[in-house]
Amino acid sequence: MRAVVIHAPRDLRIDSFPDPAPGPGEVRVKIEAGGICGSDLHYYHHGGFGTVRIKQPMALGHEIAGVVAAVGAGVTGLAEGTRVAVNPSLPCGKCSYCREGLRNQCLDMRFMGSAMRDPHVQGGFREFVTVDASQAVPIAPSLSPSEAAMAEPLSVCLHAAHQAGSLLGKRVLVTGCGPIGALSILVARFGGAAEIVVTDVADAPLAVARTLGASHAFNVGAEPSALDPWRAGKGTFDVLFEASGNQAALRAALDVMRPGGVIVQLGLGGEMTLPVNTLVTKELQLRGTFRFDREFELALRLMGEGLLDVKPLISATLPFEQAVTAFELASDRSRSMKVHLTF
Repeated sequence: MRAVVIHAPRDLRIDSFPDPAPGPGEVRVKIEAGGICGSDLHYYHHGGFGTVRIKQPMALGHEIAGVVAAVGAGVTGLAEGTRVAVNPSLPCGKCSYCREGLRNQCLDMRFMGSAMRDPHVQGGFREFVTVDASQAVPIAPSLSPSEAAMAEPLSVCLHAAHQAGSLLGKRVLVTGCGPIGALSILVARFGGAAEIVVTDVADAPLAVARTLGASHAFNVGAEPSALDPWRAGKGTFDVLFEASGNQAALRAALDVMRPGGVIVQLGLGGEMTLPVNTLVTKELQLRGTFRFDREFELALRLMGEGLLDVKPLISATLPFEQAVTAFELASDRSRSMKVHLTF
């Protein structure tokens, strides 16, 4: 079996990889599609992010979908030939956070394609993966493998929306229009937002934002004062989805948030210095959001029922043998939004 394996920064190879048969409670999945995530790009360009660094070769990828190829003993509800999306999260189910229902905060989480543990948890950019049966979620007949592979990033945005609270009738600002920001537009529309304004510093992703239904989309690099109309009356926006991880974007957004507004921080960009006086005097609520839990099944249901259409985000699809080309394309925001590999 072959896999897309990172060995060091910019050292991405197609390697032979172990292909274990499924044990009790496991299934073997033939991978058909996988999306390149921002974390995959961090491993590719920098060998990790923050203090996390690759210490041994690691298969990348955690946005994957395919077909069940074999079923281990004791598995019910899945059979050979079942089309599935693979949930990359495997919480322990035993720690205090899992028992509280906060499984995304699991103390012993195994997340595919992550170097946070040593040995690392191998990712899903492989021809076959063997996973716990609970991670293989059946998909609707109407969904393509590429659409199903979008369940993971969509789950992240659904969880962020849960953190924000009701979006019905709200004015929403999205800062940063990569895949997460773009999917946040879809989720905000689905949640009934009255107005969705999107900012970025590149034109190409903003064109996608308009396609997805943004009310306004501004390049704040070219138009620094674009949000000035929303400053009136101490600010206008009820909810901010901050998806850039950029301190300047967050700082500028605080000026257009109305008192009592909710800031949901999705983007990870390192440490930030925030104007605490503004947070205090405007009584703004800063909320973190981390991965997802039950939202994975919800994401697949919403896509399967035609309520959320992620196809406009998929800008290119390449065979996994061309992984280096695909990763370079995914790194170029002027040419791509979400790049997928086929297996």
